[in-house]
Amino acid sequence: MTRTLTDAARDLLLDAGRVYRHDPPTADWLAHQVDRLDEPLRLAIAGKVKAGKSTLLNALVGERLAPVDAGECTKVVTWYRDAPHPAVTVVGADGSVHELPVDRRDGALVIDLRGASADDVEMLVVDWPSQSLRIATLIDTPGLSSLSHEVGRRTLRFLHPDDERPTDADAVLYLMRHLHAADAEFLEAFRGQGVAQTASVNSLAVISRADEIGGGRVDAMVSARQIARRYRSDPALRGLAQHIVAVAGLVAETGRTLRQTEFTVLDALARQPKEALEASLLTVDRFVAPDSPIARAVPGLTADQRAGLLRRFGVFGLRLSTMLIRQGVGTPAALAAELVGRSGLAELQAALDSQFVQRRAVLKARSALLAVHQVVQDDPVAGSRELSAELERLLTGAHEFVELRLLGELRFGSVTLPAPIAAEGSALLGGAGASPAARLGLPPGTPADDLRAAALDALARWQEHAENPMLDRSVTAACRTVVRTCEGLVGALPR
Repeated sequence: MTRTLTDAARDLLLDAGRVYRHDPPTADWLAHQVDRLDEPLRLAIAGKVKAGKSTLLNALVGERLAPVDAGECTKVVTWYRDAPHPAVTVVGADGSVHELPVDRRDGALVIDLRGASADDVEMLVVDWPSQSLRIATLIDTPGLSSLSHEVGRRTLRFLHPDDERPTDADAVLYLMRHLHAADAEFLEAFRGQGVAQTASVNSLAVISRADEIGGGRVDAMVSARQIARRYRSDPALRGLAQHIVAVAGLVAETGRTLRQTEFTVLDALARQPKEALEASLLTVDRFVAPDSPIARAVPGLTADQRAGLLRRFGVFGLRLSTMLIRQGVGTPAALAAELVGRSGLAELQAALDSQFVQRRAVLKARSALLAVHQVVQDDPVAGSRELSAELERLLTGAHEFVELRLLGELRFGSVTLPAPIAAEGSALLGGAGASPAARLGLPPGTPADDLRAAALDALARWQEHAENPMLDRSVTAACRTVVRTCEGLVGALPR
């Protein structure tokens, strides 16, 4: 049986645990890293205050678990994990652990810290039965650039620990409302240098609250997607993130949690004269004002109810929903599907799957090797030299890491393939997804025989590229890496 990268990382962690068995805290931490290899991918969600992190987390899970108001809970690093039964656990700054009641109101989870401040809490852990959380544990972090310096510091300490040990996250989803210098600086710091730190392979950027870019117009997402495409080639972001997508997080969350009562109200709004509704939605204040045109048209819809609709849908969501209902969308399920489809959530989920979920084993192994790297660096003892040698062998010799290094170099521009072969080379290396079909540019579900035939064709082409005397040395080396990838594809596919 072939020894996988995960097997190699596990063996190295176990060897390190034996070397440091006389240092119980370090040995326990290394044992934790062994367990972490078998856990779901850990995906941290970061960004500035009001970037929409909690809203997007709820959209990804499909339930309203993360608080979106500016309470104490939003100032604490919070883990959301799949579990058989719901539970909420608070870990105190002093190391204490105790359970909180599971309280759900109006479809949303409510977490009450019972008078404790965010300064008293190290982290919250929310266990919840969820198919989405089986794929990845989501970690909601406090907003960066908060008015409270300590709130932002909690996120930085989590993603960049003060003791220089690797972060507890395997990958990061970074939200930004528009490109700011501070956003690029954060991604640069998280990226680090090479595989030994954090190449852009585990960073994905999101233009969140994308519907606001077009002022809440129904076609706002068209503008947002154009901006995302422009950002992908922006020198400030090139090489810092695997992909950049635009998402209307609030619409995505509401679409995945839409209720019958909300649809009934939207249906009533859509039946009103279009001019009156559009006039009332010119601004937020106008929609909730006592003399709003819609208040006269729908007398039973109070100002508080209208404010609640804005919190759930936003101006863009209300305009889009009522337009869709007028066009014939007649059930809550159909409206929910339309909202999710138009929010950009599917594109984000596809990017997360291709860039992170399909690379889970590599990203988890990378986190494990970073742990060993930091231990032997911080505390060299008898036997740590051998650990360092094996670590170096894995980092330089494991083809999965060679691929990641080359992908980062291609994105950052330090290595450039000739234009005619650049797209295919990036795809074969896993730039569009790690599955054989994605690497070969074929649709999911392609029969194994067809995949193998395509892999053999690609292998022959790239062997010719690697032997082309007209290419310079760095390009030839990159081509040889792609050849090794093709060989791996051929070997892994059944005859």
